[in-house]
Amino acid sequence: MSGAAQASRLGIGVIGAGRVGPVLARALAGAGHAITGISALGEESRERAESMLPGVPVLEVPEIVRRSELVLFAIPGAELPGLVHGLTETAAWQPGQIAIHTSAEHGYGVFAPALSVGVIPLALHPAMVFTGTSLDLARLAESTVAVTAPGPVLPIGQALAVEMGAEPVIVSEQDRPAYAEAVSAAVEFSRAVVRQAAETLRGLGIERPDRVVGGLARAAIDEELLAVAGGAPAEPDADEAL
Repeated sequence: MSGAAQASRLGIGVIGAGRVGPVLARALAGAGHAITGISALGEESRERAESMLPGVPVLEVPEIVRRSELVLFAIPGAELPGLVHGLTETAAWQPGQIAIHTSAEHGYGVFAPALSVGVIPLALHPAMVFTGTSLDLARLAESTVAVTAPGPVLPIGQALAVEMGAEPVIVSEQDRPAYAEAVSAAVEFSRAVVRQAAETLRGLGIERPDRVVGGLARAAIDEELLAVAGGAPAEPDADEAL
């Protein structure tokens, strides 16, 4: 696909109105793309879709696929293979259609059933924790998006990540499981440590343990990230309090 085609405005359909899909759709709409529709199950998802994407119709999945040049799947990774297979079995795909998912653990190979009909597969995972609100748009600017795609269409994935406001980082197909494990560990371990420290401080009678832990955790993480960027782990000074 040519550079001109990469930059063209696309009709984007969104599968999933959890915390991720509406935010990424809002970001892409801000870059000039048209959102053709979004699927939403449950009242909370519908409210989120209306809040983030006012005026965008809530549609069934096959109708979204039929209307869209690019389909963004923002659903749990475990649900993705079955949905891709089902859409292929019902001949829902269109030749030349771009299919993107946001799951960390899958690469573009999860779209294998749809390749025979000419679907262009991409895997884009934003490395951030989403709230499902407009606050996430600013967070995207400080985040990376893991891009996994066949070589010829890799620039399309990179361009879309930039349009979301993030920095694209290339992750190979075979490295996708290790990438998913690393980002999951970073989130879960951080949460567990903060939770444990806050509970201990609360047990000591400290009313706002979040203020104590928050300042320490942010400073420690920032210090370690600076060291990682420099290629070495941070070592505390001998005269530091902690």
